[in-house]
Amino acid sequence: MSWTTPADLRAQVQRLWDRGELLRAAVADAIDWPLRLSLKVPAPADLSERFDAVRDWVREIGAARHVRLEWREWTHRVQGRQRLPLAAWVDSLDDALALVGKKRQAERFRALWQQTASAQPVLQPWMTKRPLQVLELADRWDRLLAIVGWLQSHPRPGLYLRQVDLPGVDSKFIEAHRGVLAEWLDLALPPGAIDTAAAGAAQFARRYGFLDKPLRIRFRLLDPALPTLPGCKGLADITLDAASFATLALPLRRVVVTENETNFLALPALPQAIVIFGAGYGWDALARAGWLQRCELHYWGDIDTHGFAILDQLRGHFPHAASLLMDRETLLAHRALWGEEPQPIRHDLPRLTVDESAVYDDLRFDRLQPGLRLEQERVGFGWVRERLGRAIG
Repeated sequence: MSWTTPADLRAQVQRLWDRGELLRAAVADAIDWPLRLSLKVPAPADLSERFDAVRDWVREIGAARHVRLEWREWTHRVQGRQRLPLAAWVDSLDDALALVGKKRQAERFRALWQQTASAQPVLQPWMTKRPLQVLELADRWDRLLAIVGWLQSHPRPGLYLRQVDLPGVDSKFIEAHRGVLAEWLDLALPPGAIDTAAAGAAQFARRYGFLDKPLRIRFRLLDPALPTLPGCKGLADITLDAASFATLALPLRRVVVTENETNFLALPALPQAIVIFGAGYGWDALARAGWLQRCELHYWGDIDTHGFAILDQLRGHFPHAASLLMDRETLLAHRALWGEEPQPIRHDLPRLTVDESAVYDDLRFDRLQPGLRLEQERVGFGWVRERLGRAIG
């Protein structure tokens, strides 16, 4: 039996709720009432062959609440005069909300709509577009509106998020809601208050004129003969903010970048060289240091697809960067230490050399082993010393 049940009628209206259409209808003429629902009814043959089932169905569908049924009467050749539903209608928004049990939520949405109309009417189109998200944010709505109003009064404030002084608002609250705030601020702020070159949650502060935590670069002096920095006498392991690192003036010829902290700490002495503790896919901080363009730059990462992707990205800033210990010979020599990369990438990496591309293709196409990875800390240290001497020494 596939005749429409009261649950089917409710499900049709629930889909309207799930798409946000009932909430939109709570503040605008988004639905023409009455709304006709799909209704599948018994066929004439059912009255002859399944009369008891039809009678039970009529009783069940007739008891459906908040739905108006349109009936028709006709005479069946066997069962005589019968009265069966012809159509099902929901007459009003109130009936639709009652049918799915959402009256209270709709009232809350209307209240937030009126509040926003008074405080930030420019955000109402966003509410219409994302009505269900409005309800998800209902308990934080006042604070979110307050942040928008504060930035309208203090465009590009030049402060840290921690310094926004609003009741119930701290930096963690702002950071947790950067996505929705970015959408709101793009609507509410004048174009001059928005740095459109900064996009994504990570660049929220820059986009709206806040101060951001300075990027820091950690490095080790690998040559004891290198001059030390003021106040750092006897210290080989140093961390500077990116701006200070960019102004370094050391007599360097070689720079090694490695992703592994143990390798960073254990790398042996090299003349006129430093080693930098890498930053994964983030190279913007290093890119500020123009003096790196004049150094021999070597990148040592894992022999896996992401390691080669990081190398490819580094070459977007430093085309002369050379890979280190990421070759086929190193990979095959450490077969017993191979591991598995959880989520390999597969796309082309145009900045790799011919030899690097050959290894990368073996990895991404699973030619040696599915998801093959050789982590850089698994490479034997005797092998590391010998290859460093060959490539750099």
